[in-house]
Amino acid sequence: MEFLKKIIDIVLHLDRYLSGIIQQYGLWTYGILFAVIFVETGFVVMPFLPGDSLLFAAGTFAALKALKIGWLILGLSAAAIIGDTVNYWVGHHVGPKVFCREDARFFKKEYLDRTHAFYEKHGGKTIIIARFVPIIRSFAPFVAGVGRMSYGRFLAFNVIGGISWVLLLTGAGYFFGTIPVVKNNYSIAVLVIIGISTVPIAVEYVRHRKSKKSPPPGCDL
Repeated sequence: MEFLKKIIDIVLHLDRYLSGIIQQYGLWTYGILFAVIFVETGFVVMPFLPGDSLLFAAGTFAALKALKIGWLILGLSAAAIIGDTVNYWVGHHVGPKVFCREDARFFKKEYLDRTHAFYEKHGGKTIIIARFVPIIRSFAPFVAGVGRMSYGRFLAFNVIGGISWVLLLTGAGYFFGTIPVVKNNYSIAVLVIIGISTVPIAVEYVRHRKSKKSPPPGCDL
């Protein structure tokens, strides 16, 4: 519980924490930011690390000339792309071991086949949109690997999604983070960012609920 409280405090007050890191570590800050983004996207067990809020905060400090926006975009885009790539290959290699038994209770091979079909049909949209959704961002590349989505297809959308994510979030911090109303209400700004990022999940949930309630064709009275 204390660990969770600490994570929440860091996310909501990332501006103060990042300021301290920059003052203490200087140029090493780029390496620290790279590591956080890499781990958050590269390890399916680390979805609680800050992603969107970290990029926004980094962009804000770039606007204040404490960091260089060009270095941030290049370094963090690379971290995001490499992280998803590692996550994909972990899923790719772990998948066959997890789903090798036809009678497995939780990891049925039919789930693997369905995942594969889903990613082959919706893979691009899924990988790109997942970049902007906390938690899902850490799971999408892993599942793509487990589902045997073709790597060439995955890599293309990984690059597009990774660069777009970093550009949009650091750009938002760069252009809006120093506005007084945002700067003085940073915690609220972070909550708004998190709220917006969960919209895709909410939309898909509503669609799923509606589809379950809809009667099958030919059953209308």
